[in-house]
Amino acid sequence: MKTGLKPVLWSGAAFLMLIMFAVPVLNLIALLFMMVPYAYLYATLSKRAFVLHLLPAWILASVVVGPSILIIGFFFLVPGIIMGHLYRKGTSAGKVIRLTSLVILAQLMLELLAFEVFLDLSLLEEMKMTIRGVLDGPMAQSLAAAGWGTEQTELLIQTVINWIPLTFIVMAFTYSVLSHYVARKFVARDGVDAPAFPEAKDWKLPRVLVIYYLIAYVINLFMSSTSESFMAIALMNLVPLLSYVFAIQAIGFFFFIAHHRGWNKAVPILIAIPVLLIPPLSLIGVFDTAFPIRKSFTKQQ
Repeated sequence: MKTGLKPVLWSGAAFLMLIMFAVPVLNLIALLFMMVPYAYLYATLSKRAFVLHLLPAWILASVVVGPSILIIGFFFLVPGIIMGHLYRKGTSAGKVIRLTSLVILAQLMLELLAFEVFLDLSLLEEMKMTIRGVLDGPMAQSLAAAGWGTEQTELLIQTVINWIPLTFIVMAFTYSVLSHYVARKFVARDGVDAPAFPEAKDWKLPRVLVIYYLIAYVINLFMSSTSESFMAIALMNLVPLLSYVFAIQAIGFFFFIAHHRGWNKAVPILIAIPVLLIPPLSLIGVFDTAFPIRKSFTKQQ
């Protein structure tokens, strides 16, 4: 693994993204790809070269923007190193996504804890106050006319708070997938054996997930929506999470059909939009996982 112009350019990209993160609008673009430079540099350089390329970028960014920007850099550095390390080991794409997602999820949870312990600032309480402020503002009269009261406001707040774990999981997974998709292409060009995802038509979930989903769904039917127990909150997050997973499986099913029927590749991509937006369509993924329905399409060839 030789150093050269490419690592310098990638360390420059790491610096540029830290600068962009401090600029409104541009920070959204930087956020999408913040982890990619770290994954690339760690996968293609020795540990010593990695540090030597990264330090100047971070020092310069702290001078231009301020030392606080390094907190953001560190947040993306850790999963970036994990992803780069797994690339060096030739780990499968599935395992890269799982481990990177877990690291990002753990960091998000630790951030909530750190704000509360060290800064005496509860982000959850701030979120509650923000929602109350919005609903008690100019919207208050129109909501009151529609029969909206304090009880409905508190129920909405509790629901939003209870869905934070699901939100964090989806965010961590989606971000890991995007970062892997981009970073893998670059490290593979430099000779690192970073396996790609299986093609969408080959996606297949283990059948045991169907059993878990059915058990969680049935129990959730008998669980009070206002319950604040650990079990209720866990199920509140687990059922939609599994629905999301099966929606992805349904998309894979349509790619399978498109492959065997010779459809244009744009067709399953267009079908994926309503599948992700309309939760009941995830049942297609449930049936595809539970039953060998794909065989009926291959027999017709």
